Amino acid sequence: MASHRVKGRKLSRYRDQRIALLRGLVSELIVHERITTTLAKAKETRVVAEKLITHGKKGAADETRTLHQRRLAMAELPRKQVVKKVFDDLAPRYAERPGGYTRIVKLGPRAGDAAEMAVIELV
Repeated sequence: MASHRVKGRKLSRYRDQRIALLRGLVSELIVHERITTTLAKAKETRVVAEKLITHGKKGAADETRTLHQRRLAMAELPRKQVVKKVFDDLAPRYAERPGGYTRIVKLGPRAGDAAEMAVIELV
């Protein structure tokens, strides 16, 4: 099976379930700044989280684009308190950093089903 130009993981879920799962994981990552999940979910969560933080940085850097970037972030993750934290706390923290806001640390297999586990945290 060819996997050229195939982006992202399905995570054994339908599209709407996958989006809901990733929104939940990203919300918890931003609130707690560190979560434990499976390696595949962590890798997908990283993609969404880094895009969200980049929206926050662009909005914080240019006052004329703040509302637009905030609305893009809300479209991605519709939880006001989480988006507020991204723009108010995380964007200034990563202002000088050109990307790579998350770190994934492998933990080894889970006892129940031997799924590869990982911790994803904000750097």
